Amino acid sequence: MHMKSPIKRRVSRQIMVGTVPVGGDAPISIQSMTNTETTDVSATVQQIQSIVNAGADIVRVSVPSMEAAEAFGKIRKQVEVPLIADIHFDYRIALRVADLGVDCLRINPGNIGREKRVQAVVDKARDLNIPLRIGVNAGSLEKDLQKKYGEPTSDALVESAMRHVEILDSMNFDNFKLSLKASDIFMAVDAYRKIAKIIDNPLHIGITEAGGLRGGTVKSSIGLGLLLMDGIGDTIRVSLAADPVEEVKVGWDMLKSLKLRSKGINFIACPSCSRQNFDVIHTMNVLESRLEDITVPLDVAIIGCVVNGPGEAKEVDIGLTGGTPNNLIYIDGKPSQKLSQNNLAEELEALIRAKAAEKSHQLESLIVKSS
Repeated sequence: MHMKSPIKRRVSRQIMVGTVPVGGDAPISIQSMTNTETTDVSATVQQIQSIVNAGADIVRVSVPSMEAAEAFGKIRKQVEVPLIADIHFDYRIALRVADLGVDCLRINPGNIGREKRVQAVVDKARDLNIPLRIGVNAGSLEKDLQKKYGEPTSDALVESAMRHVEILDSMNFDNFKLSLKASDIFMAVDAYRKIAKIIDNPLHIGITEAGGLRGGTVKSSIGLGLLLMDGIGDTIRVSLAADPVEEVKVGWDMLKSLKLRSKGINFIACPSCSRQNFDVIHTMNVLESRLEDITVPLDVAIIGCVVNGPGEAKEVDIGLTGGTPNNLIYIDGKPSQKLSQNNLAEELEALIRAKAAEKSHQLESLIVKSS
């Protein structure tokens, strides 16, 4: 039922962002970024917890000032998830959050300033074993590259990235990951494909400023899907003008669809038509909203009629096939019982929760045996 992904991932070196491995054979990690005022410690902590509850492995926090750096220190003490600090221009902020327990520093060596300042950040990162993330963005390319290329291009992104890589190489520092983001899918995908052949550091992938919830999800899915299918990407962030929790949900759905990670329920559902014997869309809406708390991997098929229903139901943990007068439930590929139209979603929810509990117990038993 749970086929392994046929994708062959790019070989990259591994770094540690706090307790989360990034690169190598580690699962592709999912991250998001807070959009609260970092100086509002309670609001930021609350949002970080929501992001983590949605399934994020890593959370990034913008630290634009020394006041925000001090707030970051308070935030760090109240959450367990690895935190990345987003730093621009002022290297002293990077040094301060490093002392306050940051797990990764997102910087651009090029905009930190003089070599001495970059060296100070690198030395601190080396001393405290903190990885860096070099973040190159089409919207903030160096002026000479803008002039050379006339406009942002994938080659301009790669050249900018390699400048930063060479700065760190000259300082004998290789504990970093890298991103080359653009809002244009073609440019971003092309840039990542090119850099993937040049360096072996982990790659943080994303389509920056992708848009709102629907448009941004589509754009990110196409761009990140192309890269992930190529085996490129060690950690992902879906950039949406929406609640950060939605970024995490979309990220999980992407990785689940490519069988790169599994968590929670993977729904297979028909779009519904006049053949349906129950309200598929209403049933799916109810189940999706009520079952978000389930984290054990489970395949569930909700099919409105007998055309594709039995075939799909036989391949999943729990399947519902619409029928007249009653709907048929399959469990582990075998017909199990019939459900009427009355309280269909509620009865289905109970069956799914029971199956999830059974599977969770099985997984726990396997872990105990293997240890």
